[in-house]
Amino acid sequence: MDFYSAYAQGFARVAAVTLPVHLADPAANAAAVLEQARACHDEHVAVAVFPELCLTGYSVDDLFLQDTLLAGVEEAIAEIVAASADLMTVLVVGAPLVQGNRVHNCAVVVHRGTILGVAPKSYLPNYREFYERRWFAPGDDRELEWITVAGHDVRFGPDLVFRCLDVPGLDLHVEVCEDMWVPVPPSAEAALAGATVLANLSGSPITVARAEDRRLLVRSASARCSAAYVYAAAGQGESTTDLSWDGQTLVYECGDLLGEGERFPDGPRRTVVDVDLDRLRQERIRQGSFDDNRRTHHERVQRFRTVEWELEPPAGDIGLLRKVDRFPFVPDDPERLELDCYEAYNIQVSGLERRLASIGAPKAVIGVSGGLDSTHALIVACKAMDRLGRPRSDVLAFTMPGFATGATSKAYATRLSQALGVTFEELDIRPAAEQMLRDMGHPFGRGEKVYDVTFENVQAGLRYDYLFRLANQRGGIVVGTGDLSELALGWCTYGVGDQMSHYTVNAGVPKTLVQHLIRWVISHGEFEPAVGDVLGEILQQEITPELIPTEEGAKPQATEDSVGPYNLQDFTLAHVVRSGLRPRKIAFLAWHAWKDPETGEWPPGFPDDARVAYSLEDVRRWMEVFVKRFFANQFKRSALPNGPKVSAIGTMSPRGDWRMPSDAKGTAWLAEIERDVPSS
Repeated sequence: MDFYSAYAQGFARVAAVTLPVHLADPAANAAAVLEQARACHDEHVAVAVFPELCLTGYSVDDLFLQDTLLAGVEEAIAEIVAASADLMTVLVVGAPLVQGNRVHNCAVVVHRGTILGVAPKSYLPNYREFYERRWFAPGDDRELEWITVAGHDVRFGPDLVFRCLDVPGLDLHVEVCEDMWVPVPPSAEAALAGATVLANLSGSPITVARAEDRRLLVRSASARCSAAYVYAAAGQGESTTDLSWDGQTLVYECGDLLGEGERFPDGPRRTVVDVDLDRLRQERIRQGSFDDNRRTHHERVQRFRTVEWELEPPAGDIGLLRKVDRFPFVPDDPERLELDCYEAYNIQVSGLERRLASIGAPKAVIGVSGGLDSTHALIVACKAMDRLGRPRSDVLAFTMPGFATGATSKAYATRLSQALGVTFEELDIRPAAEQMLRDMGHPFGRGEKVYDVTFENVQAGLRYDYLFRLANQRGGIVVGTGDLSELALGWCTYGVGDQMSHYTVNAGVPKTLVQHLIRWVISHGEFEPAVGDVLGEILQQEITPELIPTEEGAKPQATEDSVGPYNLQDFTLAHVVRSGLRPRKIAFLAWHAWKDPETGEWPPGFPDDARVAYSLEDVRRWMEVFVKRFFANQFKRSALPNGPKVSAIGTMSPRGDWRMPSDAKGTAWLAEIERDVPSS
């Protein structure tokens, strides 16, 4: 397996190309197309999409019916076909072609010296500035036909899916401009027939706000069809007698913008991106309603014809031409992050608010440590009380120092609780823990410095044992503080421990998002300035469970030393739960996302000193840890208490996004890491 190859990892490179057109000069236009085709070949592009009628120009009007022009088009296509023999790239080129008694507005699909097929435009605009029915016949009824073009007898119709045999998942369908604007586009039916990459050759003159309409339609089509949509519009050189042209190029994938070209360019422009074919396939197999829709439209879908071809993709590292977010749960766009934090925070608050109201207005009992998770759970509980019109004193916050509790974290818990105005108490668990360890015959009970998992869990378990009993005593429910990342990694104590609560507000929040939620709370003045000051200080602290005493001169216990960097583990978690990707592909993406801290974007407000890099060795090492812990700790997730889903990526709830047997093994996943992920 070629780990470094984008094609071997399930990607296909596509290009949306716009270029200056020479009106009514097919030979000159063929030369321009071939110039861009060779550039696409050099850039390892699998499919290049050119504008509508690019061999003649869209705006030649009655010249479409001139034999001289139509003959020139045939010659231009013959030239392109011959020149494509040495090119890897599939070329999708717009041209007027005669079929029967009419001229059709067509997309000609050319590859390695042959024409794979011709797709006529199904729906012709004949309103406002458009007058296409004067020249062209609609192609929506031309299924199961053949056409002779430049001496080649090829399939003709809107019913063609071009399936690549050596790049699994690369199934191309082509439609032309207006086809995208109708209620049921040909591409929608093609997607149900298996097409994953939908191409649109467009003329589309520009008017104010039309570019936004195109983005809306392309994005919507890619999202609804779980597909990639490649759009190329006509630009420079078209007639400006009555219209203007902007040469917009777009590529969307499942509703996400992968690339957009410069508008109103001077000269040709290529928008080249890598489409994730695995993602498209996974989206479709997960969303059963996608295939149900195929059943509804079975009669039309089954009529699609498949045209097979081979790309012979390049081997080795050709780079990765797409943005890979370091933090799948945390957008790096400030406006998007702002909205995500607003929604996530209010989902948590409203969830707890509803739960408190529905069971008789109990108090909220919560353990606070001065760390990020319990801090965030505490402010969520306080905001829920505010919205219910209840005093914050109905939030009962307990700090419970153990054998390794630091003065700093304890002080933060105390100051934050006091600033919020909750009912706050300190409960020292050390005497009870010492007694339990003695009763168990643990070496620590005899004075030995043995700090094993039992030593840690005695403390973690006692804290929640006290919280549950305090809730019984004082008429409350225990609000859990554990987060999504900890549940995925099993970094929680089962039963009477931080795995359990009456209601867990952070269960849908990954570790990498918590800090941004707290920053949002501070910046939006959700609480008094004194609260914001303490929250800002808490954000600077290292993540630690504080369960093992620190020896003189030794580094304090750090969670990430055991479970791995949450940066990487949340990356893996998102791609496992949301996309079902193979370990080798997740490692490939993680390597591209994290190998250089100077490239790519970071979330707003992310500290400069935290902008780290991870080597492929790091990625592999911590992925092995993730897989082992993820499978070994499913039993904890199978008994998860109630809590709201926050991210569209998913949760660990057995009643929601994630169901798996508690006794499953990760052997196959670990074997793939060993076999397919290099250590350096």
